[in-house]
Amino acid sequence: MYQNATIGLVSVSDRASTGVYEDKGLPALKEWLTGGLHNPLDFVDRLIPDEQGLIEATLKELAETCCLVLTTGGTGPAPRDVTPEATLAVADKVLPGFGEQMRAVSLKYVPTAILSRQVGVVRGHCLILNLPGQPKAIRETLDGVFAAVPYCIDLIGGPYLETRPEVVQAFRPKSAQRPASGA
Repeated sequence: MYQNATIGLVSVSDRASTGVYEDKGLPALKEWLTGGLHNPLDFVDRLIPDEQGLIEATLKELAETCCLVLTTGGTGPAPRDVTPEATLAVADKVLPGFGEQMRAVSLKYVPTAILSRQVGVVRGHCLILNLPGQPKAIRETLDGVFAAVPYCIDLIGGPYLETRPEVVQAFRPKSAQRPASGA
């Protein structure tokens, strides 16, 4: 049997959180994750405004029970974009490679990716990644970095995530691989 995984999803947007427009980040994250992982998934989602204190509190809360928290939105240079600051404020460890790779992936599609300030961090037994806000960019970014996510979660004490190779092939050293669980 595949291990259950609890994943936190946080969409950071002043306008979507007040109903000015429909949030498209949370559905895009759920769609990619359910298509990319074999594990039974429990999602804990939040739609919140760009308020650093609230983002920090939300990340702390979710990191208590989630092995992975993905944020979407709030990573640009605008004054209200504070998701990276909030993420770094709650971090036990910073994983610079995630931010570097997310920007490298996005640069293949848009030159403005250099404006992104996405980060990846560990808090306790939880990996937290900041993703772009647009559904297309979310998919492209996850396609480009998720191969490293399952092994990172192994290393920090989370559940064994099993990917669908037709979507993304998780990379683990041979010593960390387990036989496929099956359904």
